[in-house]
Amino acid sequence: MFKSGFVSVIGRPNVGKSTLVNAVVGQKVSIVTHKAQTTRHRILGIKSSSHYQIVLVDTPGYHLNAKQAINKMMNKATLSALHEVEAVIFVVEACQWRDEEQTLITQIEKIKVPVFVAVNKIDLIHDKDRLLPYISKLSSIYRFAAIVPISARSAQGVDLLEKEIIGVLPAGLPIYELDDVTDKNLRFQAAELIREQLYLALSQELPYAATVEIEAFEETEKIFRIAAIIWVSRASHKGIVIGKQGAGLKSIAQSARLSMESAFQKKIYLNVWVKVKEGWNDDERALHKMGYRDR
Repeated sequence: MFKSGFVSVIGRPNVGKSTLVNAVVGQKVSIVTHKAQTTRHRILGIKSSSHYQIVLVDTPGYHLNAKQAINKMMNKATLSALHEVEAVIFVVEACQWRDEEQTLITQIEKIKVPVFVAVNKIDLIHDKDRLLPYISKLSSIYRFAAIVPISARSAQGVDLLEKEIIGVLPAGLPIYELDDVTDKNLRFQAAELIREQLYLALSQELPYAATVEIEAFEETEKIFRIAAIIWVSRASHKGIVIGKQGAGLKSIAQSARLSMESAFQKKIYLNVWVKVKEGWNDDERALHKMGYRDR
């Protein structure tokens, strides 16, 4: 009997949701950095075998006091992912419980599907005795289907979580082709890989004021020719991204090109420009044009 279904992965920013999705799928489908709010879009990670298919819905981190349009849109995308799924994975950081988690519990209480807690980053807890009272606290907060301690970074415990998920999936045909790993096309993935390098290269708040748009994507037998625009929200940010004599932009583009060649297994010819669109991150029309959605 084949089993399949959608499973949402939710949690506050920087708890390791995308790292977990990548670990289950077995390859990188969502970009990952040490900065919060790296994930801005709902991305599907697909894990298939001969008898099941798990479609993981990776969501932006839910955060309180969202003021800009982009943050409100990401929060809506996260909450909408709680519906029309077979199960939910609620990712928390070991021995941490914040207001965002409590707010998400109020949303979880409205749904009727099994909710599993992935207690992530247990590798960072040196005194493992601290985990027992924390897990006991989680048990008292909500009737979770299971609470599974994991380290998404090392994949410790991920197989146990996967078994729990498979156990609640309904019988059904594959939703996607068995060799698919994500619903996102190469054009989207290219933009994300450039944005990943922005997050890694730039400090403080600047990465959050930038986004990437693919202007041209041409595929030939041996090479991808890609033209991309890095949009920043202020004129002063443009020079920071470009750097002295263009060194910053060159480094970002080179690192992104290498990531794409590794991901796409083809030679990449990449051109990247930096342009200013004042207040793009608080303009719903501009956000929709750039591919941002609230569900």
